[in-house]
Amino acid sequence: MSGILLGLGQLFQPIALIALLAGVVIGLIVGSLPGLNDSITMAVLIPITFGMEPQVAICLLVGIYCASACGGSVPSILLKIPGTASATVTAYDGYPMSQQGKSGEALGLAISSSTFGGLTSAIVLLFLSPFLAKQALKFGPPEYFMLAVLGMSTVIGMAGKNIVKNILAMAVGLIFSCVGMSPQTGLARFTFGQVSLMDGISLIPMLIGLFGITSILEMIETIRSKTAGVDFKEEVKKEYQKVKVTLPNKEMAKRLLPTWAQSSLIGNVIGIIPGAGMIMAIFMAYDQASRRHPELEFGTGVPEGIAAPESANNAVVASSMVPLLSLGVPGNSTSSLFLGALTIQGLRTGPSLFRDTPEMAYMIILGFIVANIIMLPLCMFYCNFLATAVLRLKREILSGIVLVLCVTGAFAVSNNIFNIYIMIFFGFIGYTFNKYKIPQSPLILASILGSMMENNWTQSMVFADGSLSVFVTRPLSCALLILSIIFIGMPLVKRFKAARKTA
Repeated sequence: MSGILLGLGQLFQPIALIALLAGVVIGLIVGSLPGLNDSITMAVLIPITFGMEPQVAICLLVGIYCASACGGSVPSILLKIPGTASATVTAYDGYPMSQQGKSGEALGLAISSSTFGGLTSAIVLLFLSPFLAKQALKFGPPEYFMLAVLGMSTVIGMAGKNIVKNILAMAVGLIFSCVGMSPQTGLARFTFGQVSLMDGISLIPMLIGLFGITSILEMIETIRSKTAGVDFKEEVKKEYQKVKVTLPNKEMAKRLLPTWAQSSLIGNVIGIIPGAGMIMAIFMAYDQASRRHPELEFGTGVPEGIAAPESANNAVVASSMVPLLSLGVPGNSTSSLFLGALTIQGLRTGPSLFRDTPEMAYMIILGFIVANIIMLPLCMFYCNFLATAVLRLKREILSGIVLVLCVTGAFAVSNNIFNIYIMIFFGFIGYTFNKYKIPQSPLILASILGSMMENNWTQSMVFADGSLSVFVTRPLSCALLILSIIFIGMPLVKRFKAARKTA
């Protein structure tokens, strides 16, 4: 309880609340712009937050993360152009409902569903993170090594048909994590004579490249196709009329409550699992909603078809912070950006965050609750009055602004021009990955967890005199090992069963 009071004291400082409000507004705007998302925005803003007070910087990023998923539903419903990848499924029923002249109702469903999912995940974060952090204090090198292995295995286990691509992305990430000085031998690895690589690849320029530069390259593709640009602008003028958002009435809310609860549960579970992400959550939630209501024709403007993915994607938001804050393992690519932001502010994630700086830990958690509450009226205001101007913003201007922010942000991390080269390099890697539909999350997760695995493996071997039994004789380590085997074995069992059915 004392931690919550400390967090409230930090959060309700006027400057922190203003930053949270600004973050929500920025999140709504960037979320509604096709080609931008929370990851890109946070990647280019993190270096700028270096000179801010910690509570101001973190509140700004919390607001962006909360609101961007909700903002992505606006063009998805009105134009059938998802603002973010997490709003893809929302278009299935949102756009048909909009075509029926119910744009305001569809937006109201999306906003209320997002708020419900976001609040549930914030409550999960409030109660689960401190508990896991206390358990993590019992962790030694073997447990942390197996925790990193579990993070890797969840990516493989949730890969579905893309298991080979996920393993490839993780292998690339592990190679990048080896760059720099070896912690055991002190020898330089993969530095190619560059002093700037002695400390390894800087996380922030890498993330700016993967998200910011990649998005610019993809925007250039659409700009080069002039007809595509004209079509989009004309579509905005033709399809987007001023709408008045209508929130669900009591009868509709009662009807949607089971869908909200089910989809939020799915989103929270998926969010806690490292590497799973919003895309899996929205498709699972939509699938379960359609199974729950076989009498409804999904894809024709069904309210449940909007409520399910929107509550699921916002439920992932705060719950993805659970493993980061309590264990130091990012839940997805966006929460890995929080890792960079907290590091810049001199804060360490994991049990030490709650032990050494409880005021910051609880401020982050309570910030998610407050951000979701203020998101509801702000999103209604945005949809009613500002969305038209934002949707008509030219792609050329947008890509130029993003490029300036990317270059400035990468350089500002350590005032080193080499960071700009790292940013460009990873921009092309991200662009190539997107072209071949290789997910970026496994690469990011592996590059972060790689050094954690290496350090704790070495310490475990020293601790156990080179015996591998240390991983099975310690209860927590053994439990994590069993979970890892289950996650790795799941796709193999499914493939075996599918092969037997077809045989």
